[in-house]
Amino acid sequence: MTLRFLALALAFSSPAWAQSSPPPTEAPQSQQSTPATGVSSQDLPDAPSTTSQAKPPVTPTGPTAVIDTTMGRLTCKLYDTQAPVTVANFIGLAEGTKDWTDPKTLQKVHGQPFYNGTTFHRVIPGFMIQGGDRLGDGRGDPGYLFKDEIDPSLTFDEPGRLAMANSGPSTNGSQFFITEAPVPHLNGKHTIFGQCDSHTVLMVATIARVQRDDNDKPVTPVVINKITIVRDGQPIPPEPAPPAAQPPAAPPQ
Repeated sequence: MTLRFLALALAFSSPAWAQSSPPPTEAPQSQQSTPATGVSSQDLPDAPSTTSQAKPPVTPTGPTAVIDTTMGRLTCKLYDTQAPVTVANFIGLAEGTKDWTDPKTLQKVHGQPFYNGTTFHRVIPGFMIQGGDRLGDGRGDPGYLFKDEIDPSLTFDEPGRLAMANSGPSTNGSQFFITEAPVPHLNGKHTIFGQCDSHTVLMVATIARVQRDDNDKPVTPVVINKITIVRDGQPIPPEPAPPAAQPPAAPPQ
């Protein structure tokens, strides 16, 4: 079962999507008239402000997911109050405390982290990066599916949303994505379970712009080396050192 975003894949793969929309045409300004009472519209009180009624953004209170990849680190705070089942599933797979089925061998796996060694197999500039599939082609899952947790207080109104990929309602498994920009047309369709920091959004933009094939799969794999779950009071682990440069090969004799 290919986990693809339904109509979105067509929208984002279309060449027209990359084109900027023309600015809206401004309506001609009409001359200001003064009512017969002699009171100008400029003398009328302003409409009540609605900004004071705007709700503050929902702050995630759960642990932090530190995702170390071959291109750098991604850091996301988890919404354990709004999406407790999804967060528990993600943590269990990341730490190896939740059993899963290897989609290649169909064997049950116990005590091993699921995400280590997987890749971001689908990346789209200006949209998102998607990972969490051990098959690496969008068809894999952990051997089970679970229901959505759509919280109306969480929407795709800002970049850096960490959410579950699916192939329809209540088909969540292991695949997730991180957004690069606001994507409100996803509201109500995917469970949001984390918010990533501004550095991560920049990393997402970088990963999304690597060379990719016709299926939006990076030509050079972007590998998730490890996902560390950091609880409150625990320090963020130091970022792994980059691999040492290999010495040049000796010239043939």
